[in-house]
Amino acid sequence: MKPTTFLLIICGVLLNAAAQLFLKNGTRQLGVIGLDGPHSPVQLAFTVGTQPWIVGGLACYVVSVVLWIAALSRVDVMVAYPMLSIGYVVNAFIAWQFMGEALTAQRLLGIGVIVIGVVILSRG
Repeated sequence: MKPTTFLLIICGVLLNAAAQLFLKNGTRQLGVIGLDGPHSPVQLAFTVGTQPWIVGGLACYVVSVVLWIAALSRVDVMVAYPMLSIGYVVNAFIAWQFMGEALTAQRLLGIGVIVIGVVILSRG
């Protein structure tokens, strides 16, 4: 894989991971979201759609999709797609460090399996 292609994939994956973290932060600001609350669907959509963290997360998704399309034009999906798993690893550590989420031994083992799988698939 060429360095440019790898950079496109990594940037897309990291932006996708950032999008998840932004969306989570947005939901932390809004609280529990449900359709059974006192707000109409239009009010709910407006509230969610104007929350800065959520808007930032959606923007990250848009840019990550553009990068992903560019990457897929250069490499097989069987090589690119497993790289998305790197996002799980990044998010697990950031969520643990900055959001106080638990990083148990079982989760660390799962992360290790993901990393090994990505390495194996990227070489094949």
